[in-house]
Amino acid sequence: MSKIHSTTVLGIIHNGKVALGADGQATFGNTVMKNNVKKVRKIADGKILVGFAGATSDAFTLLERFEEKLNMYRGGLKRAAIELAKDWRTDRYLRKLESMLIVMDKDEALIISGTGDVLDTEDGIFAIGSGSMFARAAAIALKKHAPQLSAKEMVQEAMTIAADICIYTNHNIEIHEIE
Repeated sequence: MSKIHSTTVLGIIHNGKVALGADGQATFGNTVMKNNVKKVRKIADGKILVGFAGATSDAFTLLERFEEKLNMYRGGLKRAAIELAKDWRTDRYLRKLESMLIVMDKDEALIISGTGDVLDTEDGIFAIGSGSMFARAAAIALKKHAPQLSAKEMVQEAMTIAADICIYTNHNIEIHEIE
């Protein structure tokens, strides 16, 4: 059975602003199945951005659980992420889910994985999915050599570069930001 590859998601914190973007491509094996998948969302009344990579139904299950944790911990991003990761790692049903999340608010961002990881980065660049390393490399260069760009502009440029290189990433890029 062919594996579904479906994403490049990139988040950047830069100069007090936060942006999260993703391409719209979903592929099945070597076939593009859809070009306009929505992989980034605003939740919690627009205060939190979420992006996902991996199996779509798994990602939605995790997104629902994350929102429950946010409500339970009064919007505390880090606490909600840690509690979700703990459940994801220990719950028999959740443990089988194949997806990753980037969650961001105006102050911080985290990558949450099914192995129990809740990761922060030192450089404010967060990337997941098939083309993540292309987008991350481009974002590192942009932060270093074009610091005058906004977080949103950096996400746009880095995602465009990733789409030029990665066959699992397209140019149908959606970006959300929090100021």
